[in-house]
Amino acid sequence: MSSSEIMAIKEFDAAIEWQADHADQGGAPCTARVIRALRKVRESNTATGRRIAGWQGLTLKDAMPLRIAGGLHYLVLSGEDDRLALVYSGQITDQGQIDDLVCELVETFDHLLLPWLDGPPQTNEAGRSASIMAGLLWAAQRALPRFELFELGASAGINTMLERYHYRLGETEVGPGSSPMRIEPEWRGDNGSPPPAPAGFEIVSIRGCDVSPIDLSNKESALRLKSYVWPDAMIRMARIDAAIELAQQCPPDLVRQDAGEFVADCLARPQPEGVTRAMFHSIMWQYMPKETQAAITQAFVEAGAEATRDKPLGWISLETDPATFRHELHVRLWTGKPGDGDPILLAFAHPHGAWVHWLG
Repeated sequence: MSSSEIMAIKEFDAAIEWQADHADQGGAPCTARVIRALRKVRESNTATGRRIAGWQGLTLKDAMPLRIAGGLHYLVLSGEDDRLALVYSGQITDQGQIDDLVCELVETFDHLLLPWLDGPPQTNEAGRSASIMAGLLWAAQRALPRFELFELGASAGINTMLERYHYRLGETEVGPGSSPMRIEPEWRGDNGSPPPAPAGFEIVSIRGCDVSPIDLSNKESALRLKSYVWPDAMIRMARIDAAIELAQQCPPDLVRQDAGEFVADCLARPQPEGVTRAMFHSIMWQYMPKETQAAITQAFVEAGAEATRDKPLGWISLETDPATFRHELHVRLWTGKPGDGDPILLAFAHPHGAWVHWLG
């Protein structure tokens, strides 16, 4: 079944089961049980249950189960109610018992949980930056090793801080060794590791945009973002804690702006000589209007035609292939040579960064 077919699932129970299975496969079986409990919540006489039952839209496309799952996790993190901690730790596994507990929590905290259905989860998983960094190392061998970066759909700017993280990508290590953020995915494939950082490799600047950026230096905003991370995915939880620590030391450079306008502004700025200007994004392209996708693509083709050896242009993306549901790392480079700009498939990757299958 393709991703478009999955997102188009209309039957509620089937959608809930797919989302729960996805959590199971992502190493979060406890979260999967909480998601399955939403079938009972839907039958309840609560405002949250009634809204779920009358949902106007497609359950999976709207990430509706993950919205309310985030709210339930928030109850534990905020100290409102810690009973689900026994579920998240695997001490309670009986589905019937979990159904009853989740329904009781929804009845008790109906007023608090209902607003969590107003918008989709906002996460920007740090593990995805492993693929982005691998793409940068590959590009650094073919363009200039100094980069001016800008990110689309940056959310809280977790990956807008990628230059502060330490990476072990197969046999290749890069990034500050003292960083609290350690990105070490399982490295797969028969084509070795990304090339090591060349002499002069540097990210000289990095900015991000989002239509609703999250301020990680704000305690409540950080807690909300953390609520969307599956609590039994311990590595991911550790990464969000590290990202919050780094953001509170020095917030990432984020602007509240439409992606199309942001790209136009970034490309319009004078580009320093000797620096590769590159855009990157991860698991967000599918959520933009097709008109915005087309405008950004056209802007890059036009800017790429003006790129030179001394002012290269790059585009690094980790996005879902709608036909295969596979997450693919592509890099496009423009350096002033004929035929520049073709997308090069460099890797397949786990959506949360658990592994990278390097094609090189």
